[in-house]
Amino acid sequence: MPAGPEPEPIRYFGTTWVNHDGNYALRRAVVAVGSLVTAVAAAFLLRFAYEGLEIGNVGPFLSISVVVLFAVASSIAFAKTWDSFSRRPAPSSDEAALKGLKAIGFIGSLIAYFLRCLVEAPGEKLRRAEYERAKADFARRRRARTGNPAARRPKRKK
Repeated sequence: MPAGPEPEPIRYFGTTWVNHDGNYALRRAVVAVGSLVTAVAAAFLLRFAYEGLEIGNVGPFLSISVVVLFAVASSIAFAKTWDSFSRRPAPSSDEAALKGLKAIGFIGSLIAYFLRCLVEAPGEKLRRAEYERAKADFARRRRARTGNPAARRPKRKK
């Protein structure tokens, strides 16, 4: 049984974010480079898809619509991903409804992940605040205890 609250692991970082140990800096660099390389590869993939539309001669309306769709979806995915690093979504939020939109705009999510890795592990600030609060609450509850309650004498009636 652990003595106190346990830190919540972060994807790719585990609990190394707590003390910045276990090759934390190397992990941040690898995740940043990996997300940037993946975003660039995805951009090339979308470019090839756009060229396929041009070869198919689908017309300017559909070509422009596809570009606008991916741009809007990427910007929404970036904003939602960036926001998720600093606060947890509300239980009744629209995160589940935006899951498909975030999948379409995955390049925005990858760029947000890359930019956050330059500063800290994505979500580290949020989890650190929650962990510090949980440790303080645990210490406060622990100090309030004064021995075994079963061994106490009953209070005298007046």
